[in-house]
Amino acid sequence: MPERRRQRESSFATVAAISRALAREKAWPPQPIESTRQSLSNPFAPSSSTLRARLGCGVRSLRRAAIVAGVLLLVACSRSGEPWQLMNVSGHLPDLDFALTADNGQPVTGASFRGRTTLVYFGYTHCPDVCPETMGRLMQVVAKLGADAQNVRILFISVDPARDTPQALHTYVGAFDTQHALGLTGTEAEIESLARRYRVAYQMEKREADGSYEVTHSSAVYVFDAQGHARLLATDHDTADAIAHDLRRVINDTA
Repeated sequence: MPERRRQRESSFATVAAISRALAREKAWPPQPIESTRQSLSNPFAPSSSTLRARLGCGVRSLRRAAIVAGVLLLVACSRSGEPWQLMNVSGHLPDLDFALTADNGQPVTGASFRGRTTLVYFGYTHCPDVCPETMGRLMQVVAKLGADAQNVRILFISVDPARDTPQALHTYVGAFDTQHALGLTGTEAEIESLARRYRVAYQMEKREADGSYEVTHSSAVYVFDAQGHARLLATDHDTADAIAHDLRRVINDTA
């Protein structure tokens, strides 16, 4: 266990170092990440189980760390006024825009959530650890927001559309919150295009003998204001208190 912890901390240190170095070189904005979705017959090697729990089911090599660093570069964005506790990405990511299928089987678009502060998370229902951990933390955020939670919606977008049918997503998301959270899915092409839009990295892992497989994916939570503008990025290092604090600011800014 100490060795696994050391490897995990070392990988995160590598990601942070890459982010700082590129920021000093004024490398913003990063080039859009090309799709990392791989066919199940030609996957990347399986990732460390420990890192899988921290970076959305695992990233171990420097190559993979560099992909995550492309997202973490957003920390270099300038901030004005009171510092944000989360990463301020205002002006550096596209507005909330998509056309997918909701977990009730109905079509839904980004415009459907205008007027609400929207949290977007890319995951999948078979995720063994980081997805339920993240959703659990977001439920804590909702509880801390109190009455302000009525202005918040959480979108769980599947990176595993082959298995995540609307019904599967409805059951999964409903286990956490039926009022504020909604599951979304689409075709592989739709999910791939949306992932590129927001620089989300994901890939299929090697299929097991029983036919099961896991999906490596980045684990950030994107925060969009009521006008659909990208405002903040929360990582698994951010506490429920920090997320709730900044969400209140976003809600008040766009009230």
